[in-house]
Amino acid sequence: MTQFAIINEVHKTLEIKKSQFICWLKTVDSREDAMAFLAIAKQTYPDARHHCWAYVMGANAQSQTAAMSDDGEPSGTAGKPILNVLQHKPVNNIMAIVIRYFGGIKLGAGGLVRAYSQSVEQAFSEAELAPIVPVDSFTAKFDFAQEQWVRHQLDLLNGTILDVEYAESVTMTGLIPSEGLQQLQNAIASKSIDLVIEE
Repeated sequence: MTQFAIINEVHKTLEIKKSQFICWLKTVDSREDAMAFLAIAKQTYPDARHHCWAYVMGANAQSQTAAMSDDGEPSGTAGKPILNVLQHKPVNNIMAIVIRYFGGIKLGAGGLVRAYSQSVEQAFSEAELAPIVPVDSFTAKFDFAQEQWVRHQLDLLNGTILDVEYAESVTMTGLIPSEGLQQLQNAIASKSIDLVIEE
């Protein structure tokens, strides 16, 4: 399944029975990044009763880490529903914070679960998603006469050149989308080019 990254930060407010649920959605790359984002939310809404949150991080389901907080709401009524929504989206490295202003009408446990879930779902509807394309690093060594040909092959496969060193031969390092790796290897098989793929 294709994974996506959120390329915009989303702020969306949902009102239920006079309570306001303000959802912030953002890409985060580390726990430190997530906690800094939470600190900003708390500074922005210092008088809010609750700053509930959850995040999901990792390259895939096997290496995924997750955390959540009910921040004073009844156990399991805020952090878990937020996390549940995130885990069912094709997005990793994401955090949702739902800031709640109590409106005076109790929603009950079921009502809170629905409100927190709905708040995150609503924010997601405004998120701009970009597919994450897996890439491999490569180093190629070749004669000067082959440089234009190599550059052309990389252009065809949406490769990215990171560095080129000129000595007795040309040493080029870069990135190639994983799906184009076999094509690149096939194309250079007929040439005397030394290609190393770094896992």
